Amino acid sequence: MKVLNYREQESKQFEGDFVKGVTGRVLIGKNDGADHFCMRVFEVEEGGFSPKHSHDWEHEIFFHAGKGEVFISGEFTPVSAGSVAFIPGNLEHQIRNTGNETLVFVCLIPSGAPEI
Repeated sequence: MKVLNYREQESKQFEGDFVKGVTGRVLIGKNDGADHFCMRVFEVEEGGFSPKHSHDWEHEIFFHAGKGEVFISGEFTPVSAGSVAFIPGNLEHQIRNTGNETLVFVCLIPSGAPEI
């Protein structure tokens, strides 16, 4: 069993040519004995974005705070706190912050995929 505030979990910063202002944390994963899913939380700072990419596994995403856009199937769709997104495997996707506060979202992936 594990109960904690997500901010207590170790974080990893992502910065580069194709990613800007992203912090990620594995909240529940293989190290916790989770056999089927991995739960992660990402914070995207104002003006930040994840890399545009694709992979075999799906994502289930819940947007907790902020405003942004999700790129799927060639177009951006606005999201905000309370929005959800399902991204099937092998679709190019990206998330970017379009607001003036941190965009926070929880992302679930199947076990076996890279956790962060």
